[in-house]
Formats: sequence, structure tokens, C-alpha cells
Amino acid sequence: MNQPSRKPSSLYPGIILVIALLSLFGKAHAHGGVAIEEDICMIRFGFYKAHFTVYQRQTRGGEEFCEDLPDAAPTTFFMGYLHNSLKDVPVDFRIIRNTTDLGRYVKWRDLEKIGDLEPMTVFYLPPERRADGMLKIHHTFDRKGNYIGVVTAPHPSQDKIYRAVFPFQVGNSRFIYIALAAIIAVFLFLQWRFQPINIFMRWLLLRRNRAS
Repeated sequence: MNQPSRKPSSLYPGIILVIALLSLFGKAHAHGGVAIEEDICMIRFGFYKAHFTVYQRQTRGGEEFCEDLPDAAPTTFFMGYLHNSLKDVPVDFRIIRNTTDLGRYVKWRDLEKIGDLEPMTVFYLPPERRADGMLKIHHTFDRKGNYIGVVTAPHPSQDKIYRAVFPFQVGNSRFIYIALAAIIAVFLFLQWRFQPINIFMRWLLLRRNRAS
């Protein structure tokens, strides 16, 4: 019995779609002053560096996020300082609405052109020294949308100011992309895995019809 060979080319459109969806996830996953380093979310500003984690415990339990958040809900931002000198300087934390047309590519120089950030600010934690090396803030997002986080700290001895600027989304669609990619990947696998069985069943049915 000569069975038709598999046609992997028929899977190509689905594979390309999965790659495209995952690329959207990758682009949305980390940007600005926040990035994934060895599977750990880090924030950098100047020579300073800290662990950075975001939680939405009321809606997502103990799930950790690096930046983009799935829900407009109570949110906790946590920074764990990795430089002792950062404990000795006042650090502030600001969240503003992203009203620029630069999306995820906004930089501090773009915000400087705006001037007064107060009308765009939805949360502001004034500068404060934290001897324990931990910064934790709680904020409830009441609407989905695009936001920008800005963390500011001075140099311990020089007249320099360092900032981390990280755009992020609240209630963003990248989680939908992940789910769609997973569903399509499972479908493609099942189609590839059971294609020989389907061919054999069609062959049996064809023989039965011819015999009758």
C-alpha cells in the first residue's frame, strides 16, 4: 500500500503565524530601562542596577511580571537594590500616562520636551533613602492603556542624575497573542502527528466504497 507522504508545506502558514505572534510577545516583553537578564527582570539607570518585579495579587495571585500588566487592578512594584550606594541616595518613582506618539520607544529626552509631567502623572513617590535597599509601591490602575514608569536617583558624590524610563501597557493584548500561539501550535502538532492515521482511514473508506 502506497500512502501519500506528509506535506509539511501545508503547515508553513500556521508555523509562520505562531512565529509572528511570539515575536509580538517578545517585543512587548521588555524595553526601556527594564530588561530580562538570565531569566531575571532587572532595571538599570546609570551604573545603578536593581531587581524589578511587578505583582497583581488580587487578580493574578503570585504571578510575576516584568513590565506589561494584564489587568487594570491593584498593582505592586518591587525593586531590590543591587548597589549599596543606591541605599544612600534618595530614589523616586513616577508613573505617567503615555500620551506621546512614540509608543514603546519613548526616552527621557522625549519627556523633557513635554516639560511639566504633573498633568500626566497618575502616581508619584517622592525621593526617599531606603537603608534596607528595597523600594515597594502600591498603585491601583483604574483604566487600561499605555503608561511610562520613571525611576530617578542621583549620583552619590557627583552632580549627576540617572533615570530609568520604561513604557508599559496595562490590560495589554500580548497575553492574547500567547494564548493564540499556543492553540495554533497544538493544532499544528496534532495535525502533523495524526495525519498518517487520517490518510489510512480515508484509504480504508475509499476501498470500502469501491467494494460496495
